[in-house]
Amino acid sequence: MFGYRVPAPDQAMLISGGRRGQGGAPFRVVTGHGKFVLPVFRKVRFLTLAMCESEVAETCVTRQGIALTVRAVIAFKVGNDTESVVNAGQRFLSEQDQMAVLTGRIFAGHLRSIIGSMTVEEIVTERQKLATEVLETSKTEMAKIGLIVDSLQIQSIDDGDTGYIEAMSAPHKAAIQRQAQIAQAQATQASVEAQQEAARNQAEYTRQTAIVQAEYSAEVDRAQAHAAQAGPLAQAHAQQEVLAAQTELAQRAAQLRQQELVAEVVKPAEAEAERIRLLAMAEAERMKIQAEAAASHDRVALDRMLIDQLPQIVKEASAGLANANVNVLNGTDGLGEIAAGLVGQGLTILDSVRRNLGTPGGETANADKNGGSGTTNGHSGRVEIE
Repeated sequence: MFGYRVPAPDQAMLISGGRRGQGGAPFRVVTGHGKFVLPVFRKVRFLTLAMCESEVAETCVTRQGIALTVRAVIAFKVGNDTESVVNAGQRFLSEQDQMAVLTGRIFAGHLRSIIGSMTVEEIVTERQKLATEVLETSKTEMAKIGLIVDSLQIQSIDDGDTGYIEAMSAPHKAAIQRQAQIAQAQATQASVEAQQEAARNQAEYTRQTAIVQAEYSAEVDRAQAHAAQAGPLAQAHAQQEVLAAQTELAQRAAQLRQQELVAEVVKPAEAEAERIRLLAMAEAERMKIQAEAAASHDRVALDRMLIDQLPQIVKEASAGLANANVNVLNGTDGLGEIAAGLVGQGLTILDSVRRNLGTPGGETANADKNGGSGTTNGHSGRVEIE
């Protein structure tokens, strides 16, 4: 749009030709937005707000009188506030490249001033302290011209041909070299120990490998030997099983044959022996029965004969009494007792004969064994034979 101007993000637009700016500035400052500017009546200029850089290489003398060449880099820019823009615009708007030149000169002066109050050892070992002091001393001066310093870096410190810094570093170099040698020796020793340990580990690994291989070979040999013996062993085992089966079969056959012999020979023989024994027993029993029957028949005949002879025996006994002196003490009863006594003696003789012949039942006829005494006791009579 005609007459409308907009500054870049890193620029400040300075408008002159109208009413004055803030604080009596000869121009108005516009940042971050656009503005209508009347042509011919107003004039617009732009001031950069971007970061700028300035390098310093200054020869400074320390408190010890030793000349040092110090190289530094300063990063600076125009401040963002209106006052800083106005101060920088009034000084550098026409020649903005002079900001770096002027900043370098300002910092060179401050470096000489601060380094003159320090020793070489402090400058070398405390660079950050040097940079901080330079920034602090230049801050006010830089603010007056509208500039702010973001950073200051000391790039190098050189003492030329004096060799002071090198001499100062010699003990440190020697200590460092000694430490380096010690470290190198330790590293070499550690390397040798590591190599020896690696060699021992390799030897141990080789030994273990050989042992494992030997064990594996032995196991393979055992397996092969076992496999080689497996066939004969299996055959022998099979033959043993066959022999055992044949033995068992033979035993069963022998048992069967024994059973057959028992059934064919022993059992018939035992049956025949039992039959003969039974027949013998039957025959013996028959003969016994016949003997008993014959004996019974003989006894019956003998008894009959004795009975038939009994009157004769009594008669003979009574004949013996014919010449005897018989005294009858009790009359008729006494005679009866004599007769009874004679009969009893006959029976006794019959029983004695039976016993002498071995016939059972001889005791049945033994009615009275006291009749042979020559004296018979009756109920009321007494007979005496002389």
